[in-house]
Amino acid sequence: MIFLDGITIIVLDMYRIGQGFDVHAFAKNRDLILGGVKFDYPLGLLGHSDADVLTHAVMDALLGAVCLGDIGKLFPDNDETYKDVNSLKLLESVYSKINELNYGVVNVDATVICEKPKIAPHRDQMRKNIAQALNISIENVNIKGTTTEKLGFTGREEGIASLCTVLLKKIL
Repeated sequence: MIFLDGITIIVLDMYRIGQGFDVHAFAKNRDLILGGVKFDYPLGLLGHSDADVLTHAVMDALLGAVCLGDIGKLFPDNDETYKDVNSLKLLESVYSKINELNYGVVNVDATVICEKPKIAPHRDQMRKNIAQALNISIENVNIKGTTTEKLGFTGREEGIASLCTVLLKKIL
């Protein structure tokens, strides 16, 4: 409830939380892009776009928060328009959609799950790229790297997974 000049305004859906998850297998002859950063790594990720698993998880979290489906609905993998596209451009488009619904991003908390490569050396640039695409401060974007202690497909170094939680706030 908001009080403005003696008037009580009831604001529904003031905050929204979204969760995103994505996974891509490693592939030869592809660049490895995470959070818009090209890693010096011998394998890339298999996917229709640039397969930026981190940015995809962020997009799905944003879309989930405002009930707009997922990235497959907005950017289908059978549409050549999105072939090898830079996922940060798609993230900007998703941001535009949530902004049209009068929501802004409060914060992003993401985790990249892989044995290799190491995420820490590129963390700040990934944070900067995502913050810029979402028109928020880098201080509101957190990116963590973790392993699965050699367990599962990420532990066997077959691919990378990422998950993300976002908080949105209604813009009045």
